[in-house]
Amino acid sequence: MATDRRGQVWLVDLGYVAKTRPALVVSVPPLDDERALVTIVPHTTSSRGTRFEVASKERYLKAGVFDAQNLVTIPQAKLIRRLGNLSDKTVTEVLKAMEAWLGLSGS
Repeated sequence: MATDRRGQVWLVDLGYVAKTRPALVVSVPPLDDERALVTIVPHTTSSRGTRFEVASKERYLKAGVFDAQNLVTIPQAKLIRRLGNLSDKTVTEVLKAMEAWLGLSGS
């Protein structure tokens, strides 16, 4: 079984329509007695230029953004392989975009 950690980018099976794509893990690992789920922010090469998108320039990703409006929770079994780790700065930017999208930032 995959051992995912916040800040890692994985190739993820999002089903037939979305196919496989890179995604950032944003959840914490579940404990043994919890559901084996992981929450991710998918990476897309089709930017719309919204305030909820965070650009990344990782060598293992095509030019694109992590879209915090597209939070997805999937079974850990859908994680195919780890591609790498995002910088702390980029992870923080994605988490801030998520907070803004969910209205958790107090503004």
